[in-house]
Amino acid sequence: MELGSFFLILAVIVITTVYLYAPFTKNTRRALRPRESHEVSTLKAERDRVINSLQELDFDHGLGKIPAEDYPEQRASLLQKGADVLRELDELSPASSSAINAEARIEKATAAGRADTGSNSPVVEDNDEDLESMIAARRKKHKSKSAGFCPKCGRPVLVSDKFCPSCGKAISN
Repeated sequence: MELGSFFLILAVIVITTVYLYAPFTKNTRRALRPRESHEVSTLKAERDRVINSLQELDFDHGLGKIPAEDYPEQRASLLQKGADVLRELDELSPASSSAINAEARIEKATAAGRADTGSNSPVVEDNDEDLESMIAARRKKHKSKSAGFCPKCGRPVLVSDKFCPSCGKAISN
């Protein structure tokens, strides 16, 4: 019986060792990536940095922090850096190249970032009548959803509510 116990313990130790060693073998395979993918990753990070710098430059110029005479020169410099990075990226991965030139691609990415932040979005000039009609439509839409207030706790309730969502009192319609 002692020999069987010894083999069982030995098998458990071997299985545990293999299980614990498996993650180390996966990391060594992942660490042996080609140098080219590292360069692509570096270039993509540089591209993102240039785009962020362009967005910050545009924002600062909009706030008046950057003099008007310095802005075009700084912007052109950043656009040139971004175009160089995109050209290098296209050389490393020709499958992703497009018909649009590099500077236009940087401009497009910068504009997309500005649209997300709303820093350079166009201001719509509406007259008072249009604004009033938009407000009236919004109020009408809001009134159709609201049923008033709970008689017990005073919180707002909707038309579809049978009970107050806050205190649970039955709502009579």
